[in-house]
Formats: sequence, structure tokens, C-alpha cells
Amino acid sequence: MPRYKLLIEYDGTPFVGWQVQENGASVAGAIEAAFERFTGERPKVFGAGRTDAGVHALGQVAHVDLAKDWDTDTVRDALNAHLRPHPIAILTCEQMPADFDARFSATARHYRYRVVARRADLALDRDRAWRIGKPLDTEAMQAAAQRLVGNHDFTTFRSVDCQAKSPVKTLDRLAVTRVGEEIRIEASARSFLHHQVRSMVGSLAQVGEGRWSADDLAKALAARDRSACGPVAPACGLYLVRVDYDAGARSK
Repeated sequence: MPRYKLLIEYDGTPFVGWQVQENGASVAGAIEAAFERFTGERPKVFGAGRTDAGVHALGQVAHVDLAKDWDTDTVRDALNAHLRPHPIAILTCEQMPADFDARFSATARHYRYRVVARRADLALDRDRAWRIGKPLDTEAMQAAAQRLVGNHDFTTFRSVDCQAKSPVKTLDRLAVTRVGEEIRIEASARSFLHHQVRSMVGSLAQVGEGRWSADDLAKALAARDRSACGPVAPACGLYLVRVDYDAGARSK
């Protein structure tokens, strides 16, 4: 069966998350339904990251096996036609070797979290960023963020529902930058724990507001205790930006 790799963009606001669930519409479910209308079969779509309800994607990656050898542009265009009016777009489609796996072949995942620090409510970015109604010290946030980079036990920043076998992860990059009113927190790692990015962002916001110091953030990490975490940032500001694969994971 031919295997296809999809590059996907979506607004996560109306969905219960990427994963198919019984309690509402999911991104993967909408794509599977589009495949059924297009091909007559309903294949399972496997994603690189299981984004939560309200989380967005600029570059989610998924793979799917189809019974027929389709032209890749036809797959992309047909899916987009059948996905309307869902806020999901298939950006590219490639045919891949049978051993390619969107999740397990990934070498890195890159997330961005958007914070808008201003008093006024968000109009255009409602449900697409976290508004904090006070100034944030981004230099302090950037300095504190470096205390989390590296190989650590991230139990403090892990959801109690996380199913990962180990809380130990290597965080390759955590950067805080400002663009006007917007503050961007960008995180890169091979893989993340459930709610890890949102938990780290919520604690960094404590630093930005002057409630915590960099040492306080380091102490929270060292505590390896979920109760030591700051408030978890809302899902609406989080984006899966890109998923990396090694040179061997090339299209056919």
C-alpha cells in the first residue's frame, strides 16, 4: 500500500484536538472523513504530534496508507476540497517509503507560543494568542528560560495525565523574543511531555510579571513536583510550527 506524508495547517479552536475522540470533532477525524469522501476508504491518519483542544498547527505532519497509487497533487487538492469549511489545509503531499512514520521518524519538533501583552482585548487574535494585560520583562524571561534548556526531569512541567514512560527529556532550545506587543516563546526538542510547553510558558510568565526570579524557576524544575509549576498557559497561544526528519526520510 502506498504511504503518503501530509503537511498540514489548522486552526485548533473548533476541535477537541488532533486525536480522534468520542466527545467531539477532531482534526484527524476530519481528514479521515475527507479521505473517505475522496477515495471511498477511511484510512487511519497518524500524526507527528497529538495537539490538544485549541492548539494550532503551521506544520503538522501525518502519514497515511492508501489502497491506490494516487498522484500526490490530486491527493492534496481533493482533500482540501472535501475539508471545506473546516479550518484545515493540506499544504503538501508526498509519497514516502513504507518505513516512514510521521511520529517515530521525527528527529525534532518545534513549537511557538504567542503572548500579547496589552490592556485591550484581542480582536483579530482572539483564540490565537494569550493576552496578558500588563507589561512583561522579556529579558528576564529569556534569561530564566535558559535554566530549563538541557536534559532534565520535567515532572514539574508534566501533566498528571501524561502517558510518557519517563519525565526525562532533552530541551534543545527555549527562546523568548518580542515583536511589538507580541512575545514569542519558541521551544525545540525531539519530543515533549503532555502540557510541557504550556506549563513552561505559564511559569515564564510568572518571571515576566516579576513574581518569580530565574532561581525560582530553577527551583520549580528541581522540585520534580507538579504542584511547583506556575499556572498552565491556555491552549489558544500554542502552535506546532515544524517537525524535522533526517535525510533518510525522503519522498520516493
